[in-house]
Amino acid sequence: MSELITSDGVRLVYRDTGGDGLPLVMLHGWGQTQEMFRHQLAGLAPARRVVTLDLRGHGISDAPHHGYRIARLAADVADLIDHLELDRFDALGWSMGASVWWSFIDQYGTSRLRRFVVVDQPAAVAAVPWMTIEEQQASGAIFDVATLLTLGAALAGPDGERVRYDFVRGMFSGDPDPEILSFVAEQIKATPAHAAVPLLFDHCAQDWRDVLPRIDVPTLVLGCDGSHVHPRSQQFIARQIPDAQLYVFPSAVANSHFPFLENPAAFNSTVEAFLSAE
Repeated sequence: MSELITSDGVRLVYRDTGGDGLPLVMLHGWGQTQEMFRHQLAGLAPARRVVTLDLRGHGISDAPHHGYRIARLAADVADLIDHLELDRFDALGWSMGASVWWSFIDQYGTSRLRRFVVVDQPAAVAAVPWMTIEEQQASGAIFDVATLLTLGAALAGPDGERVRYDFVRGMFSGDPDPEILSFVAEQIKATPAHAAVPLLFDHCAQDWRDVLPRIDVPTLVLGCDGSHVHPRSQQFIARQIPDAQLYVFPSAVANSHFPFLENPAAFNSTVEAFLSAE
């Protein structure tokens, strides 16, 4: 583990395998940690340099009382890339991590990106009233605004730990592997409510549909039939990003929002094939 201090004075913890080849920078989702990618460090790092990060308020990075906006997380990632002096790299974002990369691209462009992997993230999480039903379905909206507000209040309330567990449990279809569910539920405890609630609200309020057509690097969009994120949202994203590739893991391979934990071999081989393609 290594550390950096962001431009606004926050200590972030990251892991850099220091391997050969072009770096792959991987970003985790809301309430989770870089430990989500433990199987990718083992499965991808021998062939390439892999960098993971605990975003602010997550894992063992600092959890200050400021900066819980997607745009600030993207600035933190820019600080990491500058700190590591990465002139060229591949990027992977899972769940909210994909949104952080979309914000990064929106603010800083794609000049340093070679290839981009988007894993199971809607283009817009909240079904706002000015979107048509068709737009809400295509963008993958999960909550309406009232439900989002209710969830935020519950997460900040006295029963927040149970609410977090139920929220995570809803990301699995059927009967999940008890060890995987326990691991994910434990990781989310590291994010305090003062970080989790405003960040979730900001994350869900974003609409990235206007960014997608401006992504001009080779992109792989990954979905999962068993996820709470409907695969049609990943199909929509792949149509909006020029020349993007799409792959949806069938339920027999992975049955949740966490394909990299459920079936690391299948996930790693899919990502590796895309990153290694000519």
